[in-house]
Amino acid sequence: PPRQAASRAMSAGQDVMASLMIISASLVALGFAVYQRIFVATERIPDPNQCRDMGDLESKPAGHDDHGHDDDDAMLMDQTPMPAEIDRKQALQLKKIHSAISEGALAFLWAEYRFMALFIFLFGGVVLLLVGSGAGDYTHGVFAMIAFVCGAVTSIVCGYIGMVIATYANARVALAARRGYAPAFALAFRSGSVMGFALCGLALLVLYIALYFFNLHYPYLDDADVLMDTIAGYGLGGSSIAMFGRVGGGIYTKAADVGADLVGKVEKGIPEDDPRNPGVIADNVGDNVGDIAGMGADLFGSFAESSCAALVVAASSPDLNTSWSALVFPLTISAGGIFCCMGCSFLATHFMPVVKSTDIEKSLKLQLWSTTLLMTPILFILCRAFLPTSFCIKTINPVTPSACSDPSYYYEAFICIAAGLWAGLLIGLVTEYYTSHSYKPVREVAHASTRGTASNIIYGLALGYKSDIIPCFALAVTIFTSFKLCGMYGVALAALGMLSTLATGLTIDAYGPISDNAGGIAEMCAMGDYVRHRTDDLDAAGNTTAAIGKGFAIGSAALVSLALFGAFVTRAGIADRGVNILEPITFAGLLVGAMLPYWFFALTMKSVGIAANEMVDNIREQFADGRIMSGDKEPNYQQCVKISTDASLREMVAPGALVMLSPILVGCIFGVEATCGLLAGGLVSGVQMAISSSNTGGAWDNAKKYIEAGLDPNEQLRRNTDAHHAAVNGDTVGDPLKDTSGPALNILMKLMAIISLVFANFFVNHSLNLGAPTYA
Repeated sequence: PPRQAASRAMSAGQDVMASLMIISASLVALGFAVYQRIFVATERIPDPNQCRDMGDLESKPAGHDDHGHDDDDAMLMDQTPMPAEIDRKQALQLKKIHSAISEGALAFLWAEYRFMALFIFLFGGVVLLLVGSGAGDYTHGVFAMIAFVCGAVTSIVCGYIGMVIATYANARVALAARRGYAPAFALAFRSGSVMGFALCGLALLVLYIALYFFNLHYPYLDDADVLMDTIAGYGLGGSSIAMFGRVGGGIYTKAADVGADLVGKVEKGIPEDDPRNPGVIADNVGDNVGDIAGMGADLFGSFAESSCAALVVAASSPDLNTSWSALVFPLTISAGGIFCCMGCSFLATHFMPVVKSTDIEKSLKLQLWSTTLLMTPILFILCRAFLPTSFCIKTINPVTPSACSDPSYYYEAFICIAAGLWAGLLIGLVTEYYTSHSYKPVREVAHASTRGTASNIIYGLALGYKSDIIPCFALAVTIFTSFKLCGMYGVALAALGMLSTLATGLTIDAYGPISDNAGGIAEMCAMGDYVRHRTDDLDAAGNTTAAIGKGFAIGSAALVSLALFGAFVTRAGIADRGVNILEPITFAGLLVGAMLPYWFFALTMKSVGIAANEMVDNIREQFADGRIMSGDKEPNYQQCVKISTDASLREMVAPGALVMLSPILVGCIFGVEATCGLLAGGLVSGVQMAISSSNTGGAWDNAKKYIEAGLDPNEQLRRNTDAHHAAVNGDTVGDPLKDTSGPALNILMKLMAIISLVFANFFVNHSLNLGAPTYA
């Protein structure tokens, strides 16, 4: 009949539109990243052979007074100062430091990637065997293994791109800072956007291509469940690499940071980033390893896993698995986010550029607010365009078991996604409140430092635990609302909503380490106090927004792991009866799962301590003869880089094995009921620890910086006072909390869940089911 023909034509048109939107967004993101990279390249590092020897005379640019501050009138009138000519000695030092940081970062990456290549080969075989055996068809295992390799390789490529652009841009930002805030900020922001948009574009494109080709073998109209079961391997690959990137990178950066600070700042009394410190290059390399490659791999894993969770749940819906556009709707959310973030990025670079120091933080926060506001109506349009007016989702309902819940509607799906989007912003803002020295909590920690290190530690721990409250309520409301409206599909959509502005989040995350490195390079190359002053202002704003980014990453990890848990329950065939936590085996799994974050936390903290001890011993040994301090000997930077590299690769094995083997062993021996308890316990316990650890460490760090900046009228809160020494000690304790153990808990929550999902059929069909209830 004509009406049915028109309906089929409309559906076909929607399918084409969805595919075109996903592909075009991916290609536009990659093209935009290339465009930004070309802009960054316009800032050239000077050739030392073409620079003059100016002796001790350093020319200062116009717009700069004799006290090391910018001329506000010149800056407000946007009169960009003319650059001073760089001295040949500075140019030689700049080239040396820049090369050392780049070579150290790449050396770590290549060493880590060799380890990862072996892991991909071995664990890919495990995926093939367990998935194939669980499905009773090893073709399923082959496709799951291919998806796993695609996810792992894509994550590696994204980390490599981020590391390369960060080490390429850091010296250029330092040079741009000689001309003022505007060019330095623009360069740092554009450099960060190279990573943000390249990662989002590449992640989305590879996932869609994998879906398209897998669909040729498992047509979605006939085998949607199998199609999405195999594609879940993509999320497993991304999350597995994220585990090693986060843990290995976190151990590297904090071993270098703690070692350099304890000997250089505390024992020798030399400034941070002093070129006489043998650990200074490893410290600057670590900023990129942990905060660029590690954070990028973490959020890539979140994107891949939340997309896979939504796809798996959608494949169970008779209303979503019969339409390609409805089935791949989760990918259109990410595509819309790319266009939204790209448009808003021009606010920072073209329409409202930074002209003075106070504009920097405003500009970065404007990115967060503008993308959230603009993304909200975009989400509604996407829901109306690609979702059916009403649809059924399999649900967890132990009271009235049925194939589907009551129908959900497209506008309810929009509410779920928007709830995740705005909850992410709220968590980020709360994180900022508890970690920025602009607000009361961090200032209280700073004042507590006047009474010694113990008081600083006590106040910092209390602050971290208190900072759990609002984020947990925000997550609870989001989960309740989403589950009530659209079941587990709604939770997966909420996670995607929180990640919909991922390109902007990654841009801001990468901006911070690039600015931090630029400040270190300016210090080591003696570019002048006015340059360091500008880079410090750039870095200070980056620290604030980085804290927001960490809160965002933790919140999204909690939603993603819950969405994966829902997908696992669906695939394990226990969705109708639900999970009863009063079953002995389930409750036992719950207790063990709640313990795992503490075990993992202990392993990573001790790993940082072991690696830092090696670093401290080496730096002390280099300082021992006094020739470095007298200027008669050059520090051996490469020794410290090698120590951090070797220690991080060695120490990341045990935490990684704990996370990956726990769900496999529990599922194989005790069955799906125990695995459900394990996943629930790990999620509930892990999210609390991740938030409190990250915020405690961030508060200690910014309390130290508040004292060093001399912003408080209390004269006790100044550099080289007892309060400053207490704050430095607190910051040293907090470093592994905020940059290693805390953020790595994100991976623990997600990786255990995605492993359980991928191997769900094996657990159901081949588990020993020791202690399982009779109906299991």
